[in-house]
Amino acid sequence: MRIVIQRVTEAKVEVQGRAVGKIDRGVMVLVGVGHGDTEVEAKWLAEKTSQLRIFPDDEGKMNRSLLDVDGSVLAISQFTLLGDCRKGRRPGFTDAAAPEIADQVYEAYMAFLRDAGLHVEKGIFAADMQVSLVNDGPVTLVIDRLP
Repeated sequence: MRIVIQRVTEAKVEVQGRAVGKIDRGVMVLVGVGHGDTEVEAKWLAEKTSQLRIFPDDEGKMNRSLLDVDGSVLAISQFTLLGDCRKGRRPGFTDAAAPEIADQVYEAYMAFLRDAGLHVEKGIFAADMQVSLVNDGPVTLVIDRLP
């Protein structure tokens, strides 16, 4: 499982011109689920997402977590995070989990975030989405959790 976390001042996702998810201060997370990923990886990444100290304290140091700042999460499923670009000019996506498995693990990730007390918005799984955000910092991190 691979996630990309971006600290944001605002983010939204639209499907067919209609906003389906929108947050203010928090993180926008792209979520890629690979073969063998389960709720174990989803839980670990949700804990990491909620507790990672990437928000500034009063001195401007990154010492506060999403929980500390009462931030929100916009989670977007994105199988292309598992794209393999080593050969040729077209990415291969054989490392991505089948859609029915990926959707279950994606939903579990968001459920673990909600269980931690976070407000979570999301896109629509497998839809053609338009995502916009204001990256704060910019702060962007890539986190892998292998099964």
